[in-house]
Amino acid sequence: MSVSWRCASMALAIIAYLAFAGAGYAAAPVAVGPAPPQELTGDTSTGIPTTLEGGSAKTLVFAEEFDLISWGSRWSGTRSSAYESDQTNLKDCKLDRLTASAVTVEDGKATFTARPGNDAAENGQQSWTTGLLTTEGTTESFRVRSGDFLEARVKLPEERGAWPALWTWKDGSNEIDVFEYHPDNPDLLELSNGIRSAGLDYRDTNTISPGRWITIGVQFGVDTNDWYLNGKKVYSDLRGVDSTWSAYLILNLSISAGEWHPAPDGAKPISFTTDYLRVWRRSNPVPGEEASERFQW
Repeated sequence: MSVSWRCASMALAIIAYLAFAGAGYAAAPVAVGPAPPQELTGDTSTGIPTTLEGGSAKTLVFAEEFDLISWGSRWSGTRSSAYESDQTNLKDCKLDRLTASAVTVEDGKATFTARPGNDAAENGQQSWTTGLLTTEGTTESFRVRSGDFLEARVKLPEERGAWPALWTWKDGSNEIDVFEYHPDNPDLLELSNGIRSAGLDYRDTNTISPGRWITIGVQFGVDTNDWYLNGKKVYSDLRGVDSTWSAYLILNLSISAGEWHPAPDGAKPISFTTDYLRVWRRSNPVPGEEASERFQW
């Protein structure tokens, strides 16, 4: 989200095939260097995992049902270290000006509403007040980590310029984009591992479109991160994250400045809605984890 994975320089993958004399088979290819971007269409269904990495049972450790927003304790909405100046982020082609009042809840759903601001952005374009939720800088300070399974149900926006996303961030990086969406690519979700340069533009005209509800999830793992759309696995990055990786959650609606995707063409409010956000964790402890991390909410 902070920097598109497609903007990162991509090294050519070196594929080495190991043949064993008399064994009757060849070893699987080994990729060295960043995985190239991929584009898939269709259905590679396996269902959401019933167990997490290592075969252990999973425990719900973070459940945001949006009956209300617990500002300060669970969520912060006025600043993020992923943003250039806490509340604005023009360097990443966003017209955002963060304000907590842009996120409202009703009937167990959170709606992010962006509106034209009262001033111009640094580049002279109209700024937009908009909403962001992050666990960074809160009392709970919840962080997702390797081995977790994250899932959210969201309604994709319809308006030009909308740029919703669910992603992770900590210490200037640690970014995994659970999804990014732009209505000008109506049937496409951007899924990416910004830590180890892997990503996928996933298209599905039957599932992805403006105004449609989707359920998106990621199983974070050491060897691979697996993305699930409506309960079906659609992408494995084969890169994963470090065993010690952890990062804060960010759920937000950005407004495109026009460099990568069209900017808004009017003053009509832009909205994005989320039903829930949940994280499951292995029930058994991982060697070397601190107790404060292990049971953290």
